[in-house]
Amino acid sequence: MQSVTSEMYRSFARVEARDISPIYCEWASSVAEDSEVLAVIETLPWGKRQPNLVFAAARLKGAPVGPYRGFRVWILDHWSDVEPVVRERSTQTNEAGRCAVLLPVLSRLEGPLALIEAGASAGLCLYPDKYSYRYDTGEGIIGLDPAEGLSTVELPCRIDPKSVPHRIPEVVARVGVDVNPLDVSDPAQVEWLETLVWPEHDSRRRRLQAARKIVAADPPNLVRGDLLNAIPSLVAQAPRGSRPVVFHSAVLVYLEAERRARFVDLMQSMPEVTWISNEGEHVLPTIKTKLTGPANGRTVVSANGTPLAFVGPHGQSYEAL
Repeated sequence: MQSVTSEMYRSFARVEARDISPIYCEWASSVAEDSEVLAVIETLPWGKRQPNLVFAAARLKGAPVGPYRGFRVWILDHWSDVEPVVRERSTQTNEAGRCAVLLPVLSRLEGPLALIEAGASAGLCLYPDKYSYRYDTGEGIIGLDPAEGLSTVELPCRIDPKSVPHRIPEVVARVGVDVNPLDVSDPAQVEWLETLVWPEHDSRRRRLQAARKIVAADPPNLVRGDLLNAIPSLVAQAPRGSRPVVFHSAVLVYLEAERRARFVDLMQSMPEVTWISNEGEHVLPTIKTKLTGPANGRTVVSANGTPLAFVGPHGQSYEAL
């Protein structure tokens, strides 16, 4: 009988890594059938066994990025080096590219925005007004740049023509909450962010470095704490006359189901807040029931509990529902 951990790795290869990262796809599908490697991974707590965390920790400690046979030998020989990293770290992937699939929603909101990100990591997604966008409609490329001109961060995204945003909103406040906020001025923390980027995605690593410089020049307010406890006070601190926007990307999946439900209740209890969610299709049942088809590995962007689009997990595509 295959273990639950084995199925986790098999699903990761099939749903998340296939066609996106050949290396991670091979590693995960091979681990799923490798009882010896599974045995060491299963010494970890359940919440620490996710493939992208284990693979990133291994790469941080020097695992060879190549065929699985080399990775297998290395991780069995160096598990004592990898395990502490897995236990200490978390998958705080901070992909600025996700702003490209948040902007179609943000651009349609009235008033200056006070952005509040749940699970902000280093805060790179708090700067949608500082990046340049290149939307590919299939009929041509539509560009959108910040008020100050061309940004050093350019975000490409495939999108249906009707969903292309036509403006970049004004942001008057940006704050994030995270159990372990990351500091883009700390080389060790930046190294971890870079390692979380999947092996073949060199353009994402370059984009991370460019976005890091933008954030470092004007750091956001990153609060260390529990999102359920912190968000109400952060909403209350939004500047007068602004629209509070609470958003998150691939964050709630790491909460237990009961805490996810409490988060939904919290969002619904604050009518003055626009709530934007970008999560996997199975993360929020109240949104899942409103979908008309399978996400096929994409995440779901929703506004105030209504699903709006299937999007690429790193912001590479937007398909309106």
